[in-house]
Amino acid sequence: MIPSDFIDELLAKVDIVDIIDERVPLKKGGANYMACCPFHKEKSPSFSVSPSKQFYHCFGCGAHGSAIGFLMEYQGLGFTEAVQHLADRVGMVVPRTGGRVENHEQRAERKKKQQTLEETMQACADFYQGRLKTAPEAQQYLANRGLNAEIIAHYGLGYAPDGWQPLAQVFRPYPSTPLVDSGQVIHNEEQNRYYDRFRHRIMFPIRDTKGQVIGFGGRVLDDSKPKYLNSPDTPLFDKGRNLYGLYEGRAAIKEAGRILVVEGYMDVVALAQFGIGYGVASLGTSTTADHVKMLMRQTDSIYFCFDGDGAGRKAAWRALENALPQLKDDKSLHFLFLPEEHDPDSYVRAFGKNQFEDALLHQSKPLSEYFWEHLSDGLNLNTQEGKAELVKTASPLLAQIAAPALAFLLKQRLSDLVGIDPANLAQLLGQEAPKRHVRQKSYKLPLATAKQPAMLTLVQRQIRSLLINPDWAAYIDLPEYLALEGDFACLANLAEMIKSHQPPPSAAQILEYMRGSPYRAVLDGIFQSAHAADELEDGSEEDCENFKIGMKKLLNELKYSQIEALKQKSAETGLNDYEKKLLVSLLMSKAS
Repeated sequence: MIPSDFIDELLAKVDIVDIIDERVPLKKGGANYMACCPFHKEKSPSFSVSPSKQFYHCFGCGAHGSAIGFLMEYQGLGFTEAVQHLADRVGMVVPRTGGRVENHEQRAERKKKQQTLEETMQACADFYQGRLKTAPEAQQYLANRGLNAEIIAHYGLGYAPDGWQPLAQVFRPYPSTPLVDSGQVIHNEEQNRYYDRFRHRIMFPIRDTKGQVIGFGGRVLDDSKPKYLNSPDTPLFDKGRNLYGLYEGRAAIKEAGRILVVEGYMDVVALAQFGIGYGVASLGTSTTADHVKMLMRQTDSIYFCFDGDGAGRKAAWRALENALPQLKDDKSLHFLFLPEEHDPDSYVRAFGKNQFEDALLHQSKPLSEYFWEHLSDGLNLNTQEGKAELVKTASPLLAQIAAPALAFLLKQRLSDLVGIDPANLAQLLGQEAPKRHVRQKSYKLPLATAKQPAMLTLVQRQIRSLLINPDWAAYIDLPEYLALEGDFACLANLAEMIKSHQPPPSAAQILEYMRGSPYRAVLDGIFQSAHAADELEDGSEEDCENFKIGMKKLLNELKYSQIEALKQKSAETGLNDYEKKLLVSLLMSKAS
């Protein structure tokens, strides 16, 4: 048996959008991705994939599930095979429990350690923010950079005091295992002493997509080196899989319809100060393939802005190389190089928001243009040798591009540049000419699901809302004396399971928890009956209030049903002492 905590971690590391898109091409549609369902024949897309919920659902046939469930249904894999496939993909080793049920205490202990690390990082962030208020030198530095209180608060900027062990002021004991495991405290083995990693620096908390602080970047207040110091990789933090400012900029990214990638934390914050809040930065590393995947999930238009010096151009080309295997025909990547004397921070201060955005939109180069400009630099394409060199350097890069239309057009452009017929060029590159698109096998819609979906009952709607919004489990409190069965029992069980996990599990994780449970059939039936108008995204405040109202109605419904049953039994056979007390309690609670 595979432990459930491993399934949790696996689902947190894989991206269902990537898994499905490799098999069923997806197109961005609002917050989700859409496609024609691979499980039944349809002409208009009703198959929705939610990147935030890591969950897919077809509003036509009702197919739904996690990345594991998709592989099982689409490729006919067993559960263990699907898990192994995903684990191999992200470099995880599948553990086994030898057929024994997973030890609940072990899982609880692991969850507790995770939560402790998260609480430690948040406590550090709170400490740094508090110290900023009492550090005139740090305040003056930020004021000189033109940052106001609103932006400082929005990004949660702070200050790490000078000294070897400032965190000892708030952490007892010092050091602690969580402080060391989170990278906040360093152990000098030679001297056997501990000290804070960050000292006398402006602190930039790094958050994951849920807003949890997972790491820090620290900048010196003067010209000492290193200018920036970053958290090391930890159980919470992987710099190759996270981007600074993505959580803080999510609303601005959605509004602008684009995302801007810059090199430094201060660039992100300074741009936001000038009204450009859709900037993000890599975390002390080059732009990775995982970064590109994250960016593409946010928007269709991605702009990379680099300094115009040699280092900036080197970083830009590395970003392009890592982006090539991730490219899609409905996504666009652009590259903007600033004058050598400027970075995004200084440029926006010198020229303002309007001129910066004008340069971004009208002076940036699309990936295709920058691609050929870079590869042709230094080559004399008027000579056969220059053309041969271009073919040699371009061919392995072109081979990495999976976006069919873009790959075809770039090869066509290479053909024009070197004067070789496309067919001959394809033969020279050892590649076949692009094949015609083959229609994917369609699946007949089962008769049971071909019918018009039935309307969901109130309790079924509550179950569905709870699955999409697990946090709402806090609003469910069904008294133990109520007799629960069927859908009501499913709702209570689901709420109890969610409450036992911190943080609350995602929709995908919930479905996997329920795999093999008698309540899984209830969930499947509810999604079979869902209508296309239903959404997979988090409910609004109004939706949450309606959920609370629905719970009150259900509670009264349950009480009324049980009262009637007890009254009928009283009339027929009489009640025992417990049932008499229960009836009185129900009548009193209903009256109140």
